[in-house]
Amino acid sequence: MSEIEVKVENLEFKRILGEPEDSSNAIVSINAGAGGTEAQDWADMLLRMYLRYAERSGFNTEIVEYQEGDEAGLKSATFLVNGDYAFGYLKAESGVHRLVRISPFDSNKRRHTSFASVFISPEIDDNIEVDIDEKDLRVDTYRASGAGGQHVNKTDSAIRITHAPSGIVVSCQNERSQRQNRETAMKILRARLYELEREKQREKMDELNSTKKEIGWGSQIRSYVLHPYRMIKDHRTDFETGNVDPVLDGDLSEFIKSYLLYSSGQKTN
Repeated sequence: MSEIEVKVENLEFKRILGEPEDSSNAIVSINAGAGGTEAQDWADMLLRMYLRYAERSGFNTEIVEYQEGDEAGLKSATFLVNGDYAFGYLKAESGVHRLVRISPFDSNKRRHTSFASVFISPEIDDNIEVDIDEKDLRVDTYRASGAGGQHVNKTDSAIRITHAPSGIVVSCQNERSQRQNRETAMKILRARLYELEREKQREKMDELNSTKKEIGWGSQIRSYVLHPYRMIKDHRTDFETGNVDPVLDGDLSEFIKSYLLYSSGQKTN
């Protein structure tokens, strides 16, 4: 693709990314599904994939919460992505991701299917009002138990906030003080609640659209098959590739491009 074609394509995507929040930074939360070690390892693979995507895209990242898996991988992780239109691009990744492979943790070398959820929300401006009643919050403190310097700083002042009405749980453990961790956790909670409300509004608008898929367990947006064949397929756009290694190393550009064109009503080539 020539330099002019690249510039034209970038301008086209800026036109597609016309929502007010699209130009915002992004907050990415990853949670392992049922399946123990296998699912937790898959969640860790997704974390690496998105960190590599951010690096490729020139975005800065900061991990604010990382809960190690029981034997390998992670149970949950949250990180901030700072950069121009970070949310606009990464919103394509919200949903359930399914992995099929020969398990490296199974001595009998059986094929396993694992699930992990990814939730992307925009980092919202302080001027945007999100109604949060302090009486609806349960605040717990704990000692951070992440993977040390690889991911977070170990502290004695980690914060976990549970919002009772929505069931949303957010955590922060990378700051040195309890106050700073609480401030960051509240910022993430505000963003999650804001995006939740926006999703409800979108569902109301699309309730007559039979192709609408909920972002939730049991309705994966993408499958990553490593055995008996190798293919990654997005179930919303039908875009697929057999070249799986670059994708798992963060080369998500074609999947994100196809989703943005699909969601804007345009056809992909």
